[in-house]
Amino acid sequence: MSIGRASALIGAGTIISRVTGLLRTIVLVWAVGATTAGGNAFAVANQLPNNIYAIISVGLLSAVVVPQIVKAAAHDDGGSAFVSKLFTLGTVVLLGTAAVATVAAPWLVVFYAPDYGPEQQALATAFAYWCLPQILFYGLFALVGEALNARRVYGPYTWAPIVNNVVSIAGFLVFIWLFGAGTASTQWSPEMIAVLAGTATLGIVVQTGILFLFWRKTGMHVRPDFRWRGVGLGQIGRLAGWTFLMVLAGQLAGVVQSRVMSQIPEGDPGFFVAGNAWLIFMLPYSIIVLSIGTPYFTQLSEHAGAGRDDDVRADVGRSIRTLGLFIVAATAALAVAAVPMSRIFTNSREEAVGAAGVLLCYLVSLIPLAVLFVIQRTFYAYDDTRTPFFFTLGQCVIVVLTALAASWAAGAGVIEMAQLAAAVALGQSFASVCQVIAATWLLQRRLGGLRIGSWMLALGRFALAALPAAGAGWLTFQLLGGTGGWTVSDKLLGVLGAAVIGVVVLVVYVAFLALLRAPELSAAMTLARRVLPGGR
Repeated sequence: MSIGRASALIGAGTIISRVTGLLRTIVLVWAVGATTAGGNAFAVANQLPNNIYAIISVGLLSAVVVPQIVKAAAHDDGGSAFVSKLFTLGTVVLLGTAAVATVAAPWLVVFYAPDYGPEQQALATAFAYWCLPQILFYGLFALVGEALNARRVYGPYTWAPIVNNVVSIAGFLVFIWLFGAGTASTQWSPEMIAVLAGTATLGIVVQTGILFLFWRKTGMHVRPDFRWRGVGLGQIGRLAGWTFLMVLAGQLAGVVQSRVMSQIPEGDPGFFVAGNAWLIFMLPYSIIVLSIGTPYFTQLSEHAGAGRDDDVRADVGRSIRTLGLFIVAATAALAVAAVPMSRIFTNSREEAVGAAGVLLCYLVSLIPLAVLFVIQRTFYAYDDTRTPFFFTLGQCVIVVLTALAASWAAGAGVIEMAQLAAAVALGQSFASVCQVIAATWLLQRRLGGLRIGSWMLALGRFALAALPAAGAGWLTFQLLGGTGGWTVSDKLLGVLGAAVIGVVVLVVYVAFLALLRAPELSAAMTLARRVLPGGR
């Protein structure tokens, strides 16, 4: 499958997945509220298995397993023995991790949210008992999905989460039908906890089961194999060791952020609002960066494995320019439509304005993170997980320091408690900018030149086109009434308003790129047509 076709397939699936994911979150906010104690308790509990999933998927699998499975494909058996041993080991580790984490649920909740009151911590713990078994199914989903990606079977991994979202939406609607909407923490019963958290876990189980139906397309025959020697698992252990430490550092930094935000009182933008702002932030990242970048990573791994450094340098520049054209437009559109977008996940104008501040602070790092996606995975393609650990460790230190500084500022009255989540988000973005600068410099040294000037010139050209586009979008928002207009009066109208503003930004952006005669525009339009329904 070509890069263009693979990107289109992943992009189309990701768009539908993210749209249904947005609907899932809208229904969840409707059920539990955006700034309630119950909503924050569920957000913390449901985030726990996701944090483990981040270690497995973003860390070990993306960094290590894809390149190793690509190499194992050259074995006489097509890599079946290697994958059998890998999957057996992975399943054992996942089962053990899920069991230990579930038993440790009360301590995990206190660790992540020490400033919650006793009732809220008890509620979060009850949710966690239902949610933490997701670790097993998240891990299996990531393991099988990355193996499919390594064999250029991209579709199922992207499309399976749609079923999860549908199951969750149905379950949350049942919750609302049975128990009502906007439930407060003092009203929770065991049946309510089981329906809400059980629905979240059931969606992950179904999502994982569907993925297994597509395994035959890999052409590998996998069976349980507890003899974990002889096919390079030691090499994976050495590579994964650094990656594990890197992601662990990121998770510890996230714990500090969570503990800081647990100070935020009910009614102000807190953990749940920050999580929803991150979801909006990740929407363009997932649709654009992952859909285009994932096929490039497989190709880049092949070129690096063959020692074709010139091709790797070309891959890096080409992917950054392609990603940049789309991600700059997305950044401009989200920035000017931040309030209507935030209204989708809140229950009032005031909550939307507060949540928009958190989103804007996250958006500072959207373009740098797109560049980092390519740079970091280039290190992985060369089996170098040690270097990413060190530049990510620096980022984590900055995240911790800025979160603690934000906590001090809120406690000292320098900023209001309602601004604490936004301050934490801004610190996260600043750390990411520092990280991408360090990572690019280190990769430049390793490959002896990345032709940085060529893709930085392209990013500058995109930014130049984005300025008038953002201005047009902001003017549109003001003409529609601004924060007092109809785009912020209701969730569905927030969707419509954000869409109108986004279309204006996109049209002006493309027009200015055409005036600037950006050479990347033609290829990008071809790729976009493939992603759209009916495209080829």
